Amino acid sequence: MRGPPAPRRGADLRNLGIIQDGAVLIADGLIREVGTTRRLDNLAQAQDAIEINANGKVVAPGFVDCHTHLVSGPARREDYEMRLAGATSGEISDAGGGIPALYKALQTVSLPNLEIHAMRLLKESVRHGSTMLESKSGYGVTESSEVRILRTHAALNKRLGNVLSTFMMARFLPPTFVNAREGYVPWVCTHLLPLVRRMKLAEFVDVACEEAEFSLEQARQILTCAKELGFAIKLHAGQHGNLGGMRLAAHLGAVSVDHAIFFDCSDVAALAQSPTIVTLLPGPVFYQGDQRYAAARTLIDQGVAVTLGTDYNPETCPTTNMQMIVSLACRKMGMTPAEALSAATINAAYAVLRGNTIGSIEFGKKADLIVLGVPDYREIPYHFGDNVVEMTIKDGMPIYQASEVKWPRA
Repeated sequence: MRGPPAPRRGADLRNLGIIQDGAVLIADGLIREVGTTRRLDNLAQAQDAIEINANGKVVAPGFVDCHTHLVSGPARREDYEMRLAGATSGEISDAGGGIPALYKALQTVSLPNLEIHAMRLLKESVRHGSTMLESKSGYGVTESSEVRILRTHAALNKRLGNVLSTFMMARFLPPTFVNAREGYVPWVCTHLLPLVRRMKLAEFVDVACEEAEFSLEQARQILTCAKELGFAIKLHAGQHGNLGGMRLAAHLGAVSVDHAIFFDCSDVAALAQSPTIVTLLPGPVFYQGDQRYAAARTLIDQGVAVTLGTDYNPETCPTTNMQMIVSLACRKMGMTPAEALSAATINAAYAVLRGNTIGSIEFGKKADLIVLGVPDYREIPYHFGDNVVEMTIKDGMPIYQASEVKWPRA
């Protein structure tokens, strides 16, 4: 996936730059050479190298999961059962579940316990081939809980170096503002955002511009303030309707606008001329049994840069498996396997401002790679729900390796 230093668009999204019988030379965690095995075998640097045998397998850039809510509470088993029985999100919330239940659960969880739970999810993500993740807050709602979530992001990143932090506005009003709604956005801009900036707990700020969350003007105020404070900005928009959030993202130069199910021609035209990347999230659509997926084909054919993420959260998308997301992108959104793989790697790297260091296998980039136990990349979406990752390599070091199945009587 070597190419110009920019997200892939249009036909370029299908150009993987495959090297048959290829090899990668790694030193000090960085890629030093890429080419055919014959050429690399003859390099002086390769003579004393430790060899990882990947004969008959695919070596690819690690997945970059550019949209998760990794620290968002425990599994919602009761909610799942209600959803299977046909309950709506509103009915689940009214019964004491849903997002309000996640908020309540997060009020009492200690920082160590948050880290333990998030670490388990992070390990699952690594097993399925993700070498970098972006994680958003937002479910904590109150100042103290949000700070706890962001500190958990920082702790995970310090230990593993693969979690990027986004401060996301609360999904509903904190208790102190329920009867003072008009004061919430000014408080966020004058107190909460400067606090997060001083504490250096987030790189990005995200806002959901939806009917039940923030209006277009409120989103504009918050994101403008965030930009002035030095944050990179993101936007949830077009998930449940179209308030104009996608055009706002393009106008403000947001790094990404995420979900993007409901949009019109003017949205597409604005994004095609913008550096803003559209993050497509088929996981929650599948999990909630919805029928309307994002029209990826329209976006790609019109020159919009797109990427893929899991949207992991315990309420609407409890999966960390980017391979399954690639499968859904192909089957439900009309993407080709090559487009989906590019979207989940190099474009996803640009969606977290890391396209110059990860996302492709080329000289000077970090050696964040996956070894797949299949002979062709198209088998990633083909084997839907399976894990075809045999090894995950982070900064040149194997951090996950699948073990053999041993039959007791073999």
